[in-house]
Amino acid sequence: MAVYTDVAAEDLARFLAGYDVGELLSYKGIAEGVENSNFLVHTSRGRFILTLYERRVAEGDLPFFLRLMEHLASRGITCPQPVKTTAAKTLGRLAGRPAAMVTFLDGMWIRRPSAAHCAALGEALARLHLAGADFPMRRENALSVAGWRVLYDRCREHAHEVERNIEALLAAELDALERDWPRGLPQGVIHADLFPDNVFFLGDKLSGLIDFYFACTDTLAYDVAICLNAWCFENDHSYNVTKGRALLASYTKTRPLTADEWDKLPLLARGASVRFLLTRLVDWLDVPPGALVRPKDPREYARKLRFHQKVKSARDYGAPEP
Repeated sequence: MAVYTDVAAEDLARFLAGYDVGELLSYKGIAEGVENSNFLVHTSRGRFILTLYERRVAEGDLPFFLRLMEHLASRGITCPQPVKTTAAKTLGRLAGRPAAMVTFLDGMWIRRPSAAHCAALGEALARLHLAGADFPMRRENALSVAGWRVLYDRCREHAHEVERNIEALLAAELDALERDWPRGLPQGVIHADLFPDNVFFLGDKLSGLIDFYFACTDTLAYDVAICLNAWCFENDHSYNVTKGRALLASYTKTRPLTADEWDKLPLLARGASVRFLLTRLVDWLDVPPGALVRPKDPREYARKLRFHQKVKSARDYGAPEP
């Protein structure tokens, strides 16, 4: 989450008049994340999250995201729900941007996840994949392998300013991924951005999932690889196999992986690290002036990529012995 677009109090009050949420009491921008402008809105009837969509989010994709949250909730997944206007609409405009309100989800995200947190995440991810199996809408993943070369071209000229020779690392890896990227693995709805700051806990119990604005139709095991990258590395960038084992065991207890998914997991993990390395590079080199946002360090994912390049099989991530 972040704030790129400021919202005046009088404009917000007019926007809220279209909802049955009471009077505006206070609001504040949420600085975490890098994609949309987000505000915590407090009204006389409770708390809500207001999102103004910008940057990578295409307005035509918004019905997919909003209906997906409704669908997942109907299948038992705890996630924010779109708040409808008095005219039964879930999408409006504010400060020149498409905007939506969603319900507030109690909990907090864990900055240093334990193996137990990773296990809870694994189960939640598998349940999400199963719950999305009958979701009727589709959305292609614009940030999968077919879109990485475009991102690379945007940041290649200045990538060396972030880390020496990082452009060569990416060029070689893109060649390999475009050649070898797996096809035909089980697909469905994936979250595609299930980092710790998008998973809420109350105490040690997972209380819900948020931020579905990268959700799409793609390879389910790729979502697992994204989570291994996001949850199972330590601050010194070493991979914690105990966390990986907990995540994978919990996931596969709910949704078993096929032999092909296990076999391709290292390649999918390399791809996941490249995806976030590229988007972080682009964001690092192109932060809009005056934006209330903290771009994330791309070098973290360069280190993760180098780790994945040395992995020989899914057992290196904590997968069970065959």
